[in-house]
Amino acid sequence: MRTWLEETWPAIRATAKAENGEVLFADQVGIRSDQVTGRTWGEKGRTPIVRRTGNRFSVNAMSAISTKGRMHFMVFTETFDAKVMCRFLDRLIGHFDHKIHLVVGGHSAHRSRAVRTWLADHADRIELHFLPSYSPELNPDELVNADLKRSLPMSSRARNQAQLAAETRRFFHRRQRQPHIVRGYFGGPHVRYTLEENHLSF
Repeated sequence: MRTWLEETWPAIRATAKAENGEVLFADQVGIRSDQVTGRTWGEKGRTPIVRRTGNRFSVNAMSAISTKGRMHFMVFTETFDAKVMCRFLDRLIGHFDHKIHLVVGGHSAHRSRAVRTWLADHADRIELHFLPSYSPELNPDELVNADLKRSLPMSSRARNQAQLAAETRRFFHRRQRQPHIVRGYFGGPHVRYTLEENHLSF
């Protein structure tokens, strides 16, 4: 972690600046129909009961954010794997006319042969950088995931996978129109280093 903060991250930022590129942080998240999201209320001393469908289904999402307030995302229903990662990367570079430096965690799909091959074919458009192992707190996009799970509506629970996917997309579209909130994800105590030129530790 110290190496990341003192050496790796400053080098990534300097390289991106020299190339007139942009740094984004990305992560994937899963949303299940049986998890409790959002907020509710109840009488003091009585645990509130949240009614929801007994069906079990889920959707997944991949998002990427930058300190400039950019947010890009993809909602999907299949398992997150190398094929999905390549699809996300392909969509991501389509939104930029300059090089992307994408910071991700250590998921096996990120390091797969298929992804490495795809990156080699697009080396002039995007470069992948890996956070230290077991350090999700260093990724500002983790705060997007937490925000998503808090923001999904409590009162109108999705009854099927299509509705859950639609709710998830609505959240991301809303945040895309709120760049001040996206920039705010970088203000957390563990990720503020991304904003500081001479940050050494926290």
